[in-house]
Amino acid sequence: MNVTRGFTGRARIDHPGLPPGQYDAGDDWPVLSAEVTPELAPGDWTFRVDGLVERPRTWDWDEAHALPASVYEGDIHCVTSWSKFGVRFGGVSLDAFLDVVGPHGSATHAVAYSHTGYTTSLPLADLTGGRAWIAWEYGGKPLPSEHGGPARLLVPHLYFWKSAKWIAGLRLLDHDEPGFWEQNGYHARGNPWEEQRYSGD
Repeated sequence: MNVTRGFTGRARIDHPGLPPGQYDAGDDWPVLSAEVTPELAPGDWTFRVDGLVERPRTWDWDEAHALPASVYEGDIHCVTSWSKFGVRFGGVSLDAFLDVVGPHGSATHAVAYSHTGYTTSLPLADLTGGRAWIAWEYGGKPLPSEHGGPARLLVPHLYFWKSAKWIAGLRLLDHDEPGFWEQNGYHARGNPWEEQRYSGD
């Protein structure tokens, strides 16, 4: 099992692991969604990768779980200014899915889309190299539906709106195609350390 560690320790307001403009949420994990939480059972969940790839593929719950397990331990940061430290997510590295489909050399970006229709755009470089996961566990338990269960995208080094809940797929592109929040004034990338909250930051 692969474990990727983020920042170490449990930060307080003056901790060096806290990006500018953020506060430590402690044990709280605010529930923030652009949409109503769906009733989506694991048996109904699928994940597809297509677009600029050699072998488009859809995985069901069991097929996704058959890929090598991976864990993220570290921190997460929301654009609404809260951060959580020392979290643990379990799932599969997105690299494992991309290895199967074979991205084209021309692919530079991806649109992540949810079973609810939500979308968000990301540079492909932010999804590769052990930087992103399809996660279905939190703290050793199934990911709660209000936090994106049965499975969500996890891109912990970017603001959390990039970590699409109820993930259904990725479409690889050769250009940036803004998603829901990006079309509504939010930053194209969303790096917490550079306070890339809104377009123009």
